[in-house]
Formats: sequence, structure tokens, C-alpha cells
Amino acid sequence: MSTVPVGSQVGCLRNAVLTGGESVDVYLSGGRIARVERAGGTVIGPDDIDLTGYLLVPATAEPHAHLDKALTFDEISPPMGDLSSAIAAWEAYTPSMTEDSVAIRARAAAMTLLAHGTTAVRSHVNILRGSDPFRGIRALVRVREELADLMDLQIVAMAPYFATESDVHRALDLGADLVGGHPHQTPDPRGNLESLLAVADAREVGVDIHTDERLDPEMLTLEMLAESVVGWPESRSVTASHCVSLGMVEPDVRSRVIEAVKVGRVGVVSLPITNLYLQGWDTPVATPRGLTAVRSLIDAGVMFAAGADNVRDPYNPLGRSDALETAMLLVTAAHLHVDEAYRAVSAGAREVMSLPEVRIEAGSPAELLAIKAGSLVEAVARAPLDRLVFHRGHLVSASRTELVQSTPEHLVQV
Repeated sequence: MSTVPVGSQVGCLRNAVLTGGESVDVYLSGGRIARVERAGGTVIGPDDIDLTGYLLVPATAEPHAHLDKALTFDEISPPMGDLSSAIAAWEAYTPSMTEDSVAIRARAAAMTLLAHGTTAVRSHVNILRGSDPFRGIRALVRVREELADLMDLQIVAMAPYFATESDVHRALDLGADLVGGHPHQTPDPRGNLESLLAVADAREVGVDIHTDERLDPEMLTLEMLAESVVGWPESRSVTASHCVSLGMVEPDVRSRVIEAVKVGRVGVVSLPITNLYLQGWDTPVATPRGLTAVRSLIDAGVMFAAGADNVRDPYNPLGRSDALETAMLLVTAAHLHVDEAYRAVSAGAREVMSLPEVRIEAGSPAELLAIKAGSLVEAVARAPLDRLVFHRGHLVSASRTELVQSTPEHLVQV
């Protein structure tokens, strides 16, 4: 292992193992991969890192976080329950929030994501009730500026049903990047969706819409969204998150909606840990999985990604802010292959976020994760904490564990 300090530009990652099993030296320059060569066993230079025993993969990306809500579970002590009870608990808590308190929690959650290998995050941030509805937006703008050298952070202005178009414009003026909301939770889903899209179109920004987060096959605002954005510029990001209802429809309806999604160039984000928790509380027998039609979307060639969504807040009491946890759930709950699951939290997530793809090849952005494992299957199965994270060619996080032997029978991991 290297003595290169965290924050330093790295010259070469030596003796790294790729997912295909080959051992390589990866040279970095100017925030990109300069070249990849077969590992030569050469002397390690002062700005090189020896990755013997480590798997090198593209860094993960989080396409759907709620950093403004993160880590509030213990403070709120909400009842365990479904989406409606989570919303009620959050609404009751928000009057006590300050810009500083949001920034402190958001920063802590973002740094945990970084330590696990995530170098790009898209966070939804609520426009709030009361006299200062933009304190969450301002807090996340602060955090984005503070962490600019460590990760890329995108902010979605999430507009509840009571927010006006002027509110959304104001959130964009303050620094939000995209327009968001949850039309399916409003009295007029179509009208609310059209209002949000009108703001995004006027400002020429992308949208990331909470879509059909219900086990209701009749609720298909996903199709409305896809049809509404036909003709938008290809450069403008359109994302539908959750899309739970799509997993409940008949095959012919599913095919119709997926075709509309492809025509509209809509990216779909599944949030397995949160939706497995929130959905199905009122169905004690043969409880539905609460996921979108993951396999059908991937097979159809739709832009597909997956994220953790909520972490230790009223919407999800658990979560480690680790994309390998999300990948594991895609394997177990959505029946994906491990490589498909990892793509959903790396290349797929970056595609949905309109970020350049990362490959272990010359010219690619140097957004990389080295993890102490011999294969991708082992990495997802064990989620070892020994990880080195690289953003724009710099070492931005390093975690290591050691086995300390006190007696022949007793091993303690620290």
C-alpha cells in the first residue's frame, strides 16, 4: 500500500486487478486515465499506489439521494410504516430545521458516500413550508461548494404540491440544477407534472420526477412524463425515479409504457432499499416487492440506474450509504446478475445523471474505486471496507481494516 496522502494527485495505480482478472498498471494525468498497461512489477514511485490485492472498478454514483433528510431518524423517532406515515413524520419535523442543521447532516451523509466509493451524487432537496422555504436548498449549495474537490453534487429542487412555479424558479436561482416533484402525490397529477415541466422548459434545465411510488397499476404518470418530453433537446436530462407502479401492470401495458419511455429518452431510477421498506405494509400475504419492472427496462435498453434514496430518516430507518448495498439488493430482489447490478450503480447512474462514462481505458475520467477483493462478485457479497477512492485523478478517500490477533482463537477486526 502507498503512502500517498489523501488529496494528492496520483501518478500510477500499479498491480490493480480488473473485473476480467487481468493485472494492470493504470497511469493517471490531468484528471483522466492516460494509459493502461499490463502490470510490470516496476518500482513504485512517490506518487504511485500499489493496488496488489485490490479490484479496480469505475467509482459508483448515487443518482437519487435526499441529503436534506439524511440521518434524521434518531432525532425524529418516527413510527415504522408506509409512505404516508413517513411523509407525515417528515412534515411535522421540518419547522425545526435550520440551514446549518441541514448542512451538517448533508455533509456527513455525503462524506459517507464518498468513503464507500461514490464520487457523484444527485440529491433531491425539498422546498419547505413556512417563511423560509429555501433553507434546504441553500444548505446543499453550501455543501456542494465545500465538497467540490471531492465529488460532483447535483441538486434537484423538489417541489411539493403546495409549491408554486415561482418557488421552483427561486430554487433554481439559488443554485439548484434540476426541477423535481412528485405529481402522483398531488390532487392533479397531470396538472402538477405539466407545471413542473413548464418551469424546466422555460429555464432549459433537466427534470428528475418522483414517479408512481405506489403499488397501483392505474397510476402511470411515467407514461405522461415520457409523452410530454418528446421533442426536448437530447442534452436535457429527463429522469423518472421509483416507477413502482410499472412493476404491477400487465405485460401489454408494461411494453407500451416502456416504449414511450424509450421514445422520450427517459432514464429510470430504481430505489430498492427504500421501496422494499415502504411498500406493501397493507399486504401481509404475498407482499409485493415494491420495485419497478427492472428486468424489462434493462432488456428494452432503457437508461437504467439504481440508488439508495433515503438513509436513516422517516422513509428508511436503515441504509449504509454504500452503493454495494444497492447492488446486492438488485441481485436478490430484482434478480439481476452482479455485473448488471454494479453497472446500475456506476455507469448506469452516471448516464442518467448526464455524466461521462467511466471505463478503465485511456481517455476516461479518473473516477475510480479500488476495493480489496478478488472479483466483482466478492466485492458485492462482502462489501469490504478496505477502499481507495479517486476523483479527477486524486486520492480523495482511503479506508483500511486490519486483523489484530490477540490469541490464536480470537481475531478482532478494527
